[in-house]
Amino acid sequence: MNHYLLFYSFVDGYLERRSAFRDAHLVHAREAQKRGTLILAGALADPVDTGLLLFAAESPAPAEAFARADPYVVNGLVASWRVREWMTVVGESAISPVRPPDITR
Repeated sequence: MNHYLLFYSFVDGYLERRSAFRDAHLVHAREAQKRGTLILAGALADPVDTGLLLFAAESPAPAEAFARADPYVVNGLVASWRVREWMTVVGESAISPVRPPDITR
C-alpha cells in the first residue's frame, strides 16, 4: 500500500462555477471513500486555487481514474491535475514509518 496525492489546479472563476457540479463531485468522492481508496480531500484556502486529495492504493491508478471521471475535471473546472506518490513517514497512518532512536540519559 502507498499514499498518493492528487493535485488539482482550478480555473479562474472556480468558486463561482462549482455549484453546478459540486453535488456530483461529492458523490464521486464519497464513492471513492467507500471503496477505501480516498482518505482525505479538500481545497487550499486563500486563495482557493488548488485541491488536494489523498489516496491509499497499490498504484496511482485509482487516483488517476478518479480524476478522469471527476465532474470537476470533466466539466472544465480543473485546469490541470497530477498524481504524486507521497512517502509518509510520521504518524499513525504512515506507510513507511521512521522512528527516532530511543534517547536514554
